[in-house]
Amino acid sequence: MTQTPEASVVTEAAVPGSAEAAASPARGARDEPRTQGGAAPRGRDPHLDNAKFLAILLVAGGHGLSGLRDVPLAAGLWNFIYLFHMPLFVMVSGYLSKRFTLTDDKSMRLVGSTLAPYLIFQCLYSLFAWGVDGRRFQFDVLDPYYLTWFLLALFVWRLLTPVWRRLRYPLATAVLVSLLGYMTDIGSTLDLYRILGLAAFYVLGLTLSPEVIQIVRRPWARVTGAVLLAAAFAGAYLTQDHMNARWLNWDSSNADLGVDEVTGTLMRAGLLLTGTVLILAFLAVVPSRRTWYSDLGAATLYGYLLHGFVTRLFTFEGWNELAWFDTIPGVLAVVLACFALVTVLSTPPVRRVTRWAVEPDLRHLFGR
Repeated sequence: MTQTPEASVVTEAAVPGSAEAAASPARGARDEPRTQGGAAPRGRDPHLDNAKFLAILLVAGGHGLSGLRDVPLAAGLWNFIYLFHMPLFVMVSGYLSKRFTLTDDKSMRLVGSTLAPYLIFQCLYSLFAWGVDGRRFQFDVLDPYYLTWFLLALFVWRLLTPVWRRLRYPLATAVLVSLLGYMTDIGSTLDLYRILGLAAFYVLGLTLSPEVIQIVRRPWARVTGAVLLAAAFAGAYLTQDHMNARWLNWDSSNADLGVDEVTGTLMRAGLLLTGTVLILAFLAVVPSRRTWYSDLGAATLYGYLLHGFVTRLFTFEGWNELAWFDTIPGVLAVVLACFALVTVLSTPPVRRVTRWAVEPDLRHLFGR
């Protein structure tokens, strides 16, 4: 699915986290200087870097649980995570894009940070599915595979940033677009349902004031946030037998989900509101001080794009059929393993080896 949106530092990028500040991963075209060893630039407020790292743990854990949802605990955890983890990344992306303008230089950076890695990983994941799962090799640029949709969506959202900023009521407009989009049969082309449906969270980030971020860092907000997250998990666990999890993927029309337009619109509105509340609750419980994982939070794009080669195995037939995975220890072990995996994949050694794919250098393709 992106440096810190705190009041003191507003950079302009935002993927679920790039080596910089999740903003402009294209090498040679960065807004902030890097410190040696891949550390985050000095002067950055670590609050959002911490949030991005903890959120990428949830992303990996959620993907690991995707093939285990016959287990009640796994289903409850999956539903809880999917209520807000990608809306969080999308909101952060919008918050960090406040200063984005469509100049020639920034257009080049946008291509290097989104479209280029999208094409690379679309091909790599297609080869992976062909080699591991025995599928026929198919490279479809217009049909995002697995988690690559976020890069394509981010390209579109950032491209439209100047338009959103010019609107008088940008957030209300984005919510309307989100709700109306699911009333049409769009299909899977470009994953437009997600682009339209989650755009409201991007615009929320664009319009969110630094003062709100400061409010959620107060002690009373931390307690409130913890209570709200606990209540959300309890609700997700208790309702997992009655909830159609496809709602949480944001990739199907109302008709595909078997509901009428009024019911679908009310459900989507409820998910938008729930996602917003849980985003703020999550930001409230995230440490605002510098931690051992703050630098990793500035490089979560690596963990995001690379971990899928492992977690995808749990969705392939035969890989998740061991009875032990259907136990509580098995579910927890999968989650912890995914946490460890995405942490390792965000470290400097892995970044150095995979930078060609995650942050491709496109300077030779563009003239001055």
